[in-house]
Amino acid sequence: MKAERFRLASAACALAIGGMLGSTAYAYPTKPIRFVVTFAPGGGTDIVARAMSQKFTESLGQPVVVENGAGANGNIGTDYVAKSPPDGHTLVMTTNAPIVINPHLYKKLPFNPLTDLAPVSEIASLPFVLAVHPTVPAKTVKELIALAKATPKGLTYGSSGTGGGAHLAGEMVKNMAHINIIHVPYKGGGPAIIGLLSGEVDFMFISILTVTPLLSDKRLRPIAVTSATRNKALPDVPAVSELPLLKGAESDLWYGMLAPANIDRKIIEILANETRRVLALPEFRNRFEPSGTVLVGSSPEVFRARIKDDYERWGKVVKASGTSID
Repeated sequence: MKAERFRLASAACALAIGGMLGSTAYAYPTKPIRFVVTFAPGGGTDIVARAMSQKFTESLGQPVVVENGAGANGNIGTDYVAKSPPDGHTLVMTTNAPIVINPHLYKKLPFNPLTDLAPVSEIASLPFVLAVHPTVPAKTVKELIALAKATPKGLTYGSSGTGGGAHLAGEMVKNMAHINIIHVPYKGGGPAIIGLLSGEVDFMFISILTVTPLLSDKRLRPIAVTSATRNKALPDVPAVSELPLLKGAESDLWYGMLAPANIDRKIIEILANETRRVLALPEFRNRFEPSGTVLVGSSPEVFRARIKDDYERWGKVVKASGTSID
C-alpha cells in the first residue's frame, strides 16, 4: 500500500514538473483557459470540471474558468468549441453523448466529432447500474429477462430522454436478450428516477453516482453494473461481462477533454500531462473514487482509439433501435 502511494506520488511529481517545464518553454497558456461544459451546472461533468479547473489554475499560472454551454444533449457547447481558435485556451469537457452517440441520432449536426475536435484525455468513466423497483420479483438479470419474456405487455424501463446512454443501454439489452421491454422517456434524470421509485416503470439504467444513495434503504435493487469488471462501490453486484446472456453489453458514461482540431501537438501534451497529474492527486481520488467513479487520465492516442471504437459500436446500437432525432 505504501509502495503504491509512493509510486503515484512520484508519477504525479514527474508529470507536474514536465507539464510546468513544457508550458514555460512553449509559452502556454498566455491567457485564461475556458472549460466549456456541455451540460447544466451541478451535473457530474460540471462537478469534475470545476474540481480540475482549480488544480489547473494552481499549476499553469493562468485562471481556468468553467462555462456551461448546455443544450441539445451536449451539441451546443461541443459545436462552440469545435469552431473556436485552436490555441488551447478553449476546451470542451463533455460526455460520450455528443461525441459518439449524437452523430448517429441527429439527422444533421453542425460539427463532426471525428475531424473537428482533437482528443486530449479521457478523464473518468462511470458504469450504469441496472436497478429494479423492489416490487419487481427479479433478483438477477437472468430472472429479469425471464420475467420480461413471460410478461405479454412487456416490462417498462425509464430514462432521462430518448437517445441518451441509459436509453440505448436498454435497447442493447433488448436486442441481445431478445425481449420485449418498453422505453419510457422522461424529461431529465430526476423525473426518471422519481418514476422508478414510485413504480411507474419496472427498471432503469442509472449512473452509479446517482443510484448509490438510493440503495442503502433498499428503495431500489441493483442487479448488475454495465462495466467489464465489478465496481468497487458495489462489489457484490455482478458486471454484465459475467453474465452469459449479456456478454458484450458493456456500456458506460465517460467524461473527456477535447480541443479544437489543428491544435499544436505540444499544447495537447501539456494538457494531457496536467490531466494525469491532477487525477493522480490523493485528494482527487479520495473525492471521486468512493462514489464509483473510475478515474482514467488516458493519453490522447488511447482516447482517440476509444472514441473511434465507441463511435462504431454506438452507431450499431442506434441503428438497431431505430431511434432518430430531427
